[in-house]
Amino acid sequence: MHLRHTAAAAVASLALLFATPCPAAAAAGEFRYTYYDDFGNRTIGKLVDPASRVCHTLREVANPDTTEPAFAPQNLTGSTVTMFTGPDCEGEYYSLRPGGRASDRLELRSAVFS
Repeated sequence: MHLRHTAAAAVASLALLFATPCPAAAAAGEFRYTYYDDFGNRTIGKLVDPASRVCHTLREVANPDTTEPAFAPQNLTGSTVTMFTGPDCEGEYYSLRPGGRASDRLELRSAVFS
C-alpha cells in the first residue's frame, strides 16, 4: 500500500512539473527594418531573437505623430512574422515567411512572430 501512495505522489509531481508554464520561445535570428532617424538619415533597425507571440512595437517609429513608419523589412528569423502598420500590432497587416524580404513600399510600426 505504501508503494502505491509513493508512486501516485511521484506521478502527481511529474504532472505538476510539466504543467508549469514555460517562458515564451524566441524567433531565432534577426528581423531588420529601415527607418529615418531624427536627422533624416536612412538607418537600419533590428530585433535580435525576438520573443514569439508577443507584440513588438518598433521603438524608433512608435509614434505616428512624430515619425514616419519603418519600411523594407527583412525576416532573417526562423519564424513567420506578421507586421502591422500601426503601433501595438494594430492596423493593416502583412506576413513575411522566414528568410523573406519586402520592398520599401511595405510600411510597418509593429510586428509579432509565430
